[in-house]
Amino acid sequence: MPSLDSLNCRRSLEVAGKTYHYYSLPDAATHLGDISRLPTSLKVLLENLLRWEDGVTVRGEDFDALAQWLQTRSSEREIQYRPARVLMQDFTGVPAVVDLAAMRDAVARAGGDPQKINPLSPVDLVIDHSVMVDRFGSDQAFHENVEIEMQRNGERYEFLRWGQQAFDNFSVVPPGTGICHQVNLEYLGQVVWTREEDGATYAYPDTLVGTDSHTTMINGLGVLGWGVGGIEAEAAMLGQPVSMLIPEVVGFRLTGKLREGVTATDLVLTVTQMLRKHGVVGKFVEFYGPGLDHLPLADRATIGNMAPEYGATCGFFPVDQVTIDYLRLTGRNDDRIALVEAYCKAQGIWRDSQTPDPIFTASLELDLDQVQPSLAGPKRPQDRVDLKEIGAAFDLLLETGGKKQQADTPAPVAGEDFSLKHGAVVIAAITSCTNTSNPNVLMAAGLLAKKAVERGLKRQPWVKSSLAPGSKVVTDYLERAGLTRYLDQLGFNLVGYGCTTCIGNSGPLPDAIGEAITDNDLIVSSVLSGNRNFEGRVHPLVKANWLASPPLVVAFALAGTTRINMDTDPLGYDASNQPVYLRDIWPSSAEVSQAVGMIDGEMFRSRYADVFTGDEHWQRIAVSAGDTYQWNASSTYVQNPPFFEGIGEPPAPPRDIDNARILALFGDSITTDHISPAGNIKASSPAGLYLQQLGVKPEDFNSYGSRRGNHEVMMRGTFANIRIKNEVLGGEEGGETLHQPSGERMSIYDAAMRYQQENVPLIVIAGKEYGTGSSRDWAAKGTNLLGVKAVIAESFERIHRSNLIGMGVLALQFVGEQSRKTLGLNGREILSIRGLGGEIKPRQLLTVDVEREDGSRSSFQVLCRIDTQNEVEYFKAGGILHYVLRQLIGS
Repeated sequence: MPSLDSLNCRRSLEVAGKTYHYYSLPDAATHLGDISRLPTSLKVLLENLLRWEDGVTVRGEDFDALAQWLQTRSSEREIQYRPARVLMQDFTGVPAVVDLAAMRDAVARAGGDPQKINPLSPVDLVIDHSVMVDRFGSDQAFHENVEIEMQRNGERYEFLRWGQQAFDNFSVVPPGTGICHQVNLEYLGQVVWTREEDGATYAYPDTLVGTDSHTTMINGLGVLGWGVGGIEAEAAMLGQPVSMLIPEVVGFRLTGKLREGVTATDLVLTVTQMLRKHGVVGKFVEFYGPGLDHLPLADRATIGNMAPEYGATCGFFPVDQVTIDYLRLTGRNDDRIALVEAYCKAQGIWRDSQTPDPIFTASLELDLDQVQPSLAGPKRPQDRVDLKEIGAAFDLLLETGGKKQQADTPAPVAGEDFSLKHGAVVIAAITSCTNTSNPNVLMAAGLLAKKAVERGLKRQPWVKSSLAPGSKVVTDYLERAGLTRYLDQLGFNLVGYGCTTCIGNSGPLPDAIGEAITDNDLIVSSVLSGNRNFEGRVHPLVKANWLASPPLVVAFALAGTTRINMDTDPLGYDASNQPVYLRDIWPSSAEVSQAVGMIDGEMFRSRYADVFTGDEHWQRIAVSAGDTYQWNASSTYVQNPPFFEGIGEPPAPPRDIDNARILALFGDSITTDHISPAGNIKASSPAGLYLQQLGVKPEDFNSYGSRRGNHEVMMRGTFANIRIKNEVLGGEEGGETLHQPSGERMSIYDAAMRYQQENVPLIVIAGKEYGTGSSRDWAAKGTNLLGVKAVIAESFERIHRSNLIGMGVLALQFVGEQSRKTLGLNGREILSIRGLGGEIKPRQLLTVDVEREDGSRSSFQVLCRIDTQNEVEYFKAGGILHYVLRQLIGS
């Protein structure tokens, strides 16, 4: 921390007999003016700048800009932010470690010391994205899924174990432990971080970036963090600051208290809908107001988790007594808890009833008493539906799809004594970091299951049900409360500790169920306690996906359909053939509180005491030694990527893009799932054909996410999602396009390879919100490897825009009201981009020349979304990792 301390604000703090040094915000205010009403999240950024002042990347003008924010409530100032640590999950973490290993190779080839490539900030990688729901509904499901997971992922896990011993400052939480965000909330997050330097102990806010968009969950604990692409995270690991504009901060005032029967999930779906409508993309959201006094920390974390769904960089909650109580509940060290309270109060970042409301760019307000029981769907998390309206919402979906006439026609299921109809719930999953970190909704699910069993209700036989909590503490407290056996009786047996259904690892449906859906073109439902329900994500056969609280997941498994009014229709019938309604088995707040009261700190301390050890499967994995990785040419999981070839040569200067073809033409809301899909690999897809050529059977394909360490698979999976609609083909679903000028139809991958052979650069055209969803670095890496030089869209999601620049792909934005439609683009044009040959400046205007099939010519302007000077340097170097690597080789 090389601070020049030009404001003379370094101070010391005595806590529990120990001295901590820190950079005082109140003392900085004697130079900057009153900053007491600056949003707490911006105070955290200001402290970061004070601590890292070096006169080069951080200067006095940065402090002034934050102080002046109170007058302008926005800023165009670019700052260099250095988070305390980095969090990864294995889907995004494996390719990051692959890149680090490839960088070590590149340094060694250039005659340097490969040990130069090491994380400089602490990195925790949690293996949580690999377990799939292959087995369910039995006491053996968990153990069988673990066995399958270890067999499928042996190559990846061996590679991660090598990384754990090869890299300094790098820890791996083994599989079967928990979801990264819940482990972060319950264990890794410290609220106030400490570091020893030159014999002194420094205290400062715990901050982080993560390679998963739901890193924002930790903001519920008062820890500032958000998701970045793996590319950007790797740069942060290697000492590069995160370049960002000082954000606008939208305040969200909470008043009142949640009513009886309303859950944190209902609240977060309401908040998501409100903030999406307001528009908070690229902004911080900060929660305040008297309602926080009645909002448990787990509920705050649920709201923070969903920041990507409402579009914000983060949803931040300041530290207060609720935070301290949670730290104590989860077994944190007493000295750390004392430091958190003392430090936050000394810095003026502590919230209580006397704290004046901060000043915000804009503000919204919600009375918690007005929140209604809700779901969200059928394909976007911001599309909230009142619980009582779910049946009507599904009927509208059928009507829109022209299927209302067949709504009640039963479809037979081979070998079974039941049939399926439109709206049948075929997947009911208590899953995801969003809700399985919340004891209130987990206990509510268990209590509802208990009441259902006692009334004689059963899960419908066509429902694939599962319980995949985010940490082992969850199963401990469900067991202590005596609720596990009731969940088991309804088929919600433990299937694994991981993300599972929420990320598409729902596993196969029974063959007969799948055949009935396909043969009868049924629109069936999943109900999951997750955060994402995009098309094709949960399961390729399930077109309607609904986000709901865990107790509602259980309720819909009992009902077996989403064509139901939960207010007036029974869930089922008891032994006396009397109807049982949701209200009859819904647990009271008092019952939930009593169950939650059984949780204590010892549960957390005992479970996290050996969090990095792993089970016998993990410990048996053989680990190769050495500073560089011994790549296995026959591996279909891990390969040395081509990104750093020729890195010893100076980069070619940027130049105009001449005579490019349009690889694909997309509409609005193309997600990173569409671009670089998670979930299943289709046998007939380019990736599936590639694996089969290498002798991998379709049943052994695993998922795209599990193979992110192999660029050959991932580039073939880019734009290969079965639900992606390419307007070059009139909006047909599937990852195909027309090669130009031949007009031949083929996969997007095959077309891209043909264009590469012809030395034709490529451009992708899209509508609004391009790249929404998870922070998938392969959405940018795959785009790069396909030969795409630029993406022109009406707007970009924050992380994906950054990732594109980080991989040397131009992100360009239509100006004003222009779009692919107003310009009449059909995908058969030749495009040339002018203005790249000179000095590139952030957010400059470029010109796109258009040559149409009939020979006519025109041009239009685009805004270059290289937003900061740092990004200019990254782009000129060929990408952010290339920039870092060239510096290391040069040193």
